[in-house]
Amino acid sequence: MLKCMSESSAGGGTWTLLTGHGHVLVEITRNPEARIRDIAAVAGLTERAVQAIVADLEAAGYLTRIRTGRRTVYTVDPDRLFRHPAQEGHRVGPFLTLLAASGDADDPAQPQQDQDRANQAATETNRLDS
Repeated sequence: MLKCMSESSAGGGTWTLLTGHGHVLVEITRNPEARIRDIAAVAGLTERAVQAIVADLEAAGYLTRIRTGRRTVYTVDPDRLFRHPAQEGHRVGPFLTLLAASGDADDPAQPQQDQDRANQAATETNRLDS
């Protein structure tokens, strides 16, 4: 029997809101000095998949990578626009800022801090768009 991504399983389904590219970009935003191995572990992807995604993101201008000794340091361009027409004109920076926040559900102040961060990012995006 084939199982569609939209079918539920005991855990509430198998789909996720973000693609692999989204997960990798968020993790690099959180930790610009992360190793491919570390990004793969957090994103739930293979190292080979993460390498291909990083190459895609770099080719599209969403990030740059610089070698410093044996390590790679990534820089994300927050001014890049989303690629999908439904998000036309929106920059990835505010989205990444929101998702890269700690997201500590045990901290009662966290939702307000996340909202403040999102509002600040949106204000900055609006200022840049003007």
